[in-house]
Formats: sequence, structure tokens, C-alpha cells
Amino acid sequence: MTEPSFTTIENQWITLKDGTRLAARIWMPHGAESDPVPAVFEFLPYRKRDGTSPRDESTYPVFAAAGIAGVRVDIRGSGESSGVIDGEYTELELANARELIGWIAAQPWSNGSVGMMGISWGGFNCLQVAALKPPALKAVISIASTVDRYNDDIHYKNGCHLSAQLSWAATMLGYQSRSPDPAIVGDDWRDMWLQRLKQEPFFMEEWLEHQRRDDYWRHGSICENFAEFDVPAMVIAGWADGYRNTPLKAIEGLGDKAKALIGPWVHKYPHLAWPKPRADFHGEAIAWWNRWLRGEENGAENLPSVRAYILDAIKPATRRDFDPGFWIAKRKWQQPDLQCFYVEQFGTLTEGMPIPHAPEHPVYLRSPLDTGTASGEWFTLKPDAELAIDQRVDEAGSLTFQTAPLTEDHDYLGRPLVTLALRCDAETTNLCARLVDIHPDGTATRVSFGLLNLAHRNGNVTPEPMSKGERTTVNLVLDACGYRFRKGHRLRLSLSTAYWPMVLPPPQDPGLTIDITSICLGLPLLGAHELIDVKQPDNPDPLPKYIEQSPSLTKRQVVRDLSAGITRYEIQEDTGLFEHPVTGLSTRQLREETWSIAPDDPLSMSGISTWTCDMQRPGWFVRTVATSSIACTEKDWIISASVIAYEGETEIFQKIFEEKRITRDLM
Repeated sequence: MTEPSFTTIENQWITLKDGTRLAARIWMPHGAESDPVPAVFEFLPYRKRDGTSPRDESTYPVFAAAGIAGVRVDIRGSGESSGVIDGEYTELELANARELIGWIAAQPWSNGSVGMMGISWGGFNCLQVAALKPPALKAVISIASTVDRYNDDIHYKNGCHLSAQLSWAATMLGYQSRSPDPAIVGDDWRDMWLQRLKQEPFFMEEWLEHQRRDDYWRHGSICENFAEFDVPAMVIAGWADGYRNTPLKAIEGLGDKAKALIGPWVHKYPHLAWPKPRADFHGEAIAWWNRWLRGEENGAENLPSVRAYILDAIKPATRRDFDPGFWIAKRKWQQPDLQCFYVEQFGTLTEGMPIPHAPEHPVYLRSPLDTGTASGEWFTLKPDAELAIDQRVDEAGSLTFQTAPLTEDHDYLGRPLVTLALRCDAETTNLCARLVDIHPDGTATRVSFGLLNLAHRNGNVTPEPMSKGERTTVNLVLDACGYRFRKGHRLRLSLSTAYWPMVLPPPQDPGLTIDITSICLGLPLLGAHELIDVKQPDNPDPLPKYIEQSPSLTKRQVVRDLSAGITRYEIQEDTGLFEHPVTGLSTRQLREETWSIAPDDPLSMSGISTWTCDMQRPGWFVRTVATSSIACTEKDWIISASVIAYEGETEIFQKIFEEKRITRDLM
């Protein structure tokens, strides 16, 4: 067996100026002390020792073998790092990141050039840190991230309240309650753990205090000032994930400073993501780092502005391992031309513009509040029922318009736009629009969707109540998509006033009266492009193998209690118990989540999410159980949470976040 050309430093303490000691794992190329190397830095709360170790071990050794050091650091209060986390992307977090970049650049093994990368949290903060211009940061790779924290994250979308906000608050409460590893921190582990348990925040409280796009969300949203961002950025996302808008938004805002890559993937790195085909992330990243951290003239700056995988008439399935399609490149991204469709008098979606001054044709729409159970998760980790399934179950509660069978293939890339006129008899309600591919056998694939709280129709900073009964024209931009509708298929536009459980209902359920003759659907034409190949990874199975002690489990179901008039959406996710073969640490996380609603009562909505997190070695076992819940009245959101910790079979800590009522703000 060939000896590795690098050394793995399992734990490196880095002490910040304020005395906080952060834990780092470093992959160091041999000879770096005499021939300094560039470094790639990733800064997360997801625990390098166990949480992200599989993906770290799939990537950083490859970087190190290519002569690039990897520095993976846990945010304060996470993993083995001391202190307590204070929120998402806070001033303190970003200041710590800048300090860490300075520390890396000053090491004798560093050539002074640092790159920063990550997916999700790490993808967010690498863009945010780059906007602050630390001198040593020369390039970033941001995966499944956002440039707009208000409209393209798990909290709100055009003023609609996403259920993922509770799910993520519960996740972070569970994740942050976990113990540091005694094998790293020694006898202080229990004191560190108890400090976390006592002081960790319940993020949901802060998020609900900011229901509009205020300074809280503008902080860390680089779209607020793209001009201040001046380092090269590769921005990557997948069509099957919630963060699909970011690459195109980054290109539009950053111009030649950014390069976009969009595949068919869920919320995973491209070299290990589903559905396939995957991309050779390692090769892409090494070339990027060598260009910007070493000055190697390898042409990385000449990559096309946009490389995208165009999905080709895919079908929903219980598991999507591979999505048919083709790769295209656009050398220079421009706003696409729109192909327009209107609804003619008999309800058929027809190419062309709406007839000017056509007589109003009002249709009343009030979707059952459990419309949306086929929507899947907002951001997805597995290519199963987390993805949107066959849409026919949701179409029953929607207003739908479709074309005749297409006479030729239609190719699109970009963000669809729906314009329509409507009337509402309340201050606001929600509107969901979906672009759907109807296959010849009737199967319905969701291609794109958009959400709008009507009070946010003119912006998210200062919502405006609807004037009751007054005709109002609204524009609804759907999420980006890259898709081929095949000859013989039909294009469908579906409208609903509910999309539960993805979207929580507004306080009233008045329905909408929509003038169908006003509807205009604009679809972004693919336009001029090159057909390209995107290299797939050499290693088709890049994740390391851990020791399975109990298997994983995934279960989702919709239960309609016809007697009680209640619909429940139930989720059970069990990671299984797996042991790291080197550290001997075994971990397991169990998520149990239930959403409930009466289809005719928006105030009946409730959600509860519980995370059970286990860590163990022979003779040592700790567990935390974190529970978060939300309910509502017409005026308030009602939230509560709790954390219970066990050492062995003994309960050693309990914390109750008392029920809190937060005023609903036109939602």
C-alpha cells in the first residue's frame, strides 16, 4: 500500500484573542514546513469529530495529496470547541472566521493564501466572510448556499413562513446540545457539556422576532452589496435542493467574479450527491484552488459563466438514483427571453400573451389547507420521498391550466414568472404557483414552484395589507429550473392557496378570486448554449466505511383521520448507530416530527420535532433529547422547546424554554 503524502492532525487547538479555544482537524501535505502550501478552510457547527467526518474524509485527503492543506474548524460551542454558539452567521462568528484566516496565513507551513469553502452553513459563511475582505482570503467555493438570507433560506419565502424554520431550529437545538468528545478535551468534557446545555439558545425565538426583511436578514446577505465582493467564487447547487436559485443570482450580481455549476442534486457535495450524474468536485476544486491560491495558469478563470444540467422529462419515484438529462454551458449569462403562455377562455394554457382588455373571467380558489403533502422537504438530503412526489394528489386542491400536447421539445433555464390579477377579502393570504410536467400517462412532475404572501407583493421590507375585494395585479417569480418538456407532454400551471406542510397557513383562509384571463406564464428559454461534458468523479463510492452497529431508517407518511377531520404528516429519520473505525466513537441521531392541520381551519396547525442524539464508547454513553414545537392563534405564533440530557441511564440536566407568544406580522 502506498504511504499517504500527508499527515492528519486529529486535533489542533487554536486560541482566539478572546481566549476561546477552537478545535481544528488539519490535513497537512508532507514537506509544507520547507515548501509552504495554500490552505482551504471550512468553519461549521456540525462537529468535525463525528458529524461531518465522513465527507471531510472523502475530500481533504485528496486536497492534501495535491499539496493543499485542509483546515476544518468547529464553531464555538460545537464539537470540541469551547464556548457557546450565539446564533447563525453572527458578527462574532464572522469575526472569528477572519481571525482564523489570519492564523492560517501566518503559519510557517502556509504560503499566505487561503481559500474558504463549505456546503449549507459553510457555503453561507464563506460568501459572507469573503465580503468582509480578509487580506489572505483569495477564493471561495460555496455549495447549497444563499446570497439572500430572507428569501432563499429555511425561514421565509416572499413572506411565507416555512415549516423548515421549526425543523431547523429543532435540529440545531439537538446538534448543539451534544457533548464534546472526552478523548479530545479530557476531564473537562462534562463541564463544557453542561455549559452548552445551560446557555445554548433556541434559534426559533430570534427568527420569529424578524418576520420582515429587516437588518437582521440583510446582515450576511451579500446581495445587499455585490460590489463589495471581490474574490473569485465558484457557486454550486442542485435542482433537487432548496438552494437552487443561488448560482444564477450570484452570476447576475457578481458577474465575472463568479462561476455557476448546477446539477440534478440534493443538498450534498457534487461528488457524492444524488440523483446522479455526479460531478468531479475534487478535480474542479483543486483546479480552482491552484489558480487562485497558487497562481497556476490553468484557465479556471475562463470557465463558462454557467454550467447546468438540463433535466429531461424526469419522473417522480420513491427513489431517484439517476435523472436523465444533458449538460450545457453558457459562456456569458444573460437574462433569458421569456416564452409566454396565457389562459384562453376555455381554460387551456396557450402560447402567446393575454388578450388585452379581455372580459374578466373570475374563478374562486380556496384550497384545502392540507394541499401540499406531495411537496417534499424544502431542502433535501436524500433522493427519496424528501423530493416532490407525483403532484396529482395536490392538483385536486388547486386551480390548474394545461397546454395541449406539445408538438416539439421545449427547453428552459432560469426563473419562470407568473403574472395575474386577483381579489382577496382579507388583508393577506398565501399563493403558491407550480410549473408541472404532465407525462403522457398522466404522471405529474413538479419542475418549479413559487410562493407569495400577498402582503409582500411589493416587497418584503414593509408589507402592505390587501385592499379587500380590490382587483390587484401581482407578479410571482418561481424558483430557477433547468428542464426539457418533451414532445407529447403537457405543460401545466397549478395555483393553490395552501402548500402544507412546507408552508404554514396565514391566520385567515379567505381564498382568492383569480381573473383567469389575466394569467401570463413566462418561461425562460434555454437559448444559445453549448453541449458539454462534466467529468464524473473517478471514485464512484467516495465516502469512508464506518462500522454499522444498527441500521438506518427513513419513514414518511400522510395520515388523514377522516373521523376527526385532521391530516398529519409524519417523519421518522434514524441515522443508525455507526462507529468510527479509528476513534471508536459511535453516534446516532433520531428525528421524529409531526405536523397536523384540519383542512378547513388555519388555526388548528401545529408542529412538533424531537431530536434524540446518542454518543458512546465502551463504558461511556451520553444522550440528549431536544423537542421543539409551534402552534398559533390568529394573532400569535406559540413556540416552546426543551432539552434533556442523560449520562448513562441518569438524567443529569433538563431545560425548558417556556412557551412564548410572538405576534404574527401579516402572516
